[in-house]
Amino acid sequence: MYKKISKSWMKHLDFIILDSICLQLSFAIAYWIRHGWGNFYRLPVYRNMAIYLALINLVVVFFHESYRGILRRGYLKELKAVVSHICYLLLLSSLYLFVLQDGQDFSRIVFMITWGICVILMYIERCLWKNLILSGKISQPKRSLVIVTTSNLAESCLASLQANGYIPYLITGICLVDKDMVGEKIMEIPVVSDEKNVLDYIKYNWVDEVLFNLPKEMALSDELISGCAAMGVTIHLILTKMAAIDGQQMVEKMGNYTVLSTSINIATDRQLFLKRALDVTGGIVGTLITGLLTIIIGPIIYIQSPGPIFFAQERVGKNGKKFKMYKFRSMYMDAEERKKELMAQNDRNDDLMFKMENDPRIIGAKDGKKGIGHFIRETSLDEFPQFINVLKGEMSLVGTRPPTFDEWEKYSLHHRARLAIKPGVTGMWQVSGRSNILDFEDVVALDTKYIRNWSLSLDIKILFQTIKVVLFREGSA
Repeated sequence: MYKKISKSWMKHLDFIILDSICLQLSFAIAYWIRHGWGNFYRLPVYRNMAIYLALINLVVVFFHESYRGILRRGYLKELKAVVSHICYLLLLSSLYLFVLQDGQDFSRIVFMITWGICVILMYIERCLWKNLILSGKISQPKRSLVIVTTSNLAESCLASLQANGYIPYLITGICLVDKDMVGEKIMEIPVVSDEKNVLDYIKYNWVDEVLFNLPKEMALSDELISGCAAMGVTIHLILTKMAAIDGQQMVEKMGNYTVLSTSINIATDRQLFLKRALDVTGGIVGTLITGLLTIIIGPIIYIQSPGPIFFAQERVGKNGKKFKMYKFRSMYMDAEERKKELMAQNDRNDDLMFKMENDPRIIGAKDGKKGIGHFIRETSLDEFPQFINVLKGEMSLVGTRPPTFDEWEKYSLHHRARLAIKPGVTGMWQVSGRSNILDFEDVVALDTKYIRNWSLSLDIKILFQTIKVVLFREGSA
């Protein structure tokens, strides 16, 4: 699922927050200089002004576009931008005092000192924060981008994308369709594939998006385009190139290029903000419950199978990004080694997922009897540590189940589409009778249906269905 590139004022939320802090701090310092140390929020005229300043700052940011090109501005231009921003605030706050006739109760000295201090603090803050971002000391969330191009266009394409200091991409590789230069670098970006192996590289590596930048005279490869679409990877086509691709589409800018972007689904900033807010809220509650469960079931797990209480396993996340997923350990320490011996008894119709009845690797399993391992799996208690992954942003409350490496390596192209969204603690498969679904193709169909039709209301519906499934132990094993 693709997140639309933010508008200029929205993608600089960090600057908005820092500027707001500087504004409030300047107001407080000005008050203390004039009236001495004290809480100015107890006085209605100053408290109301503090609230008004916070609101009109957002208004100025929205309409004045104070942050357009902020990372490309030099020190002098930044000073002019800060002064311009403050002038708008000064004008609107003066108008506020005039309309409400509060000017006679509001200190003019406080009013003027506020703006003088704010210019200084805001200018220093912006310059310092920009330097931290541009130096790489402040990490920004990035999406992995692979460029499919020719050896002649590669440098100009990279230069165009990198000219914008605030691109939301991490360019992880270049695929050249006219030459085999695998292992070499172009402008410090590795060449990772030739034309024959592009799809294999994308399938088995962390790739969120692919930009096709080919000469006008070179035809687009239907196999490459359809292969990327089948995997759920977001595709960007420069508008001189057109192709029939199934998926949601939009026109946007990438560097100096105007591109047609196609994805299995497209979400707005507001939608993803609400989904993340739901994740953080649920993650906090779930992590607290995990702490309580650790006190109760942790010692039982350790007594029956000495070793770590938690099990951390490398999994494949959104678009192939690897992460460690946490669970309460429900199996003996040698479970992974014994899995190969038990593959012949797999209840699933293929080897893309593994599940077997009376699995002897589960803690407490003996002569067909069940133990603590079965209990925490049947009640889904073993899943609670994944709320830590949710808080870290590696998983979501609702999504698709992340595959293990050995499962992922056996995927066909269309199977990878289920990785087009963050993996979830629960999902469409879990509330559809997971243990009764034996065909992996049915799992993929459910997951891609969820991704194509994703909405916040669908997530909430699945969460309520999950509670029902857990309480009545439907489809668990």
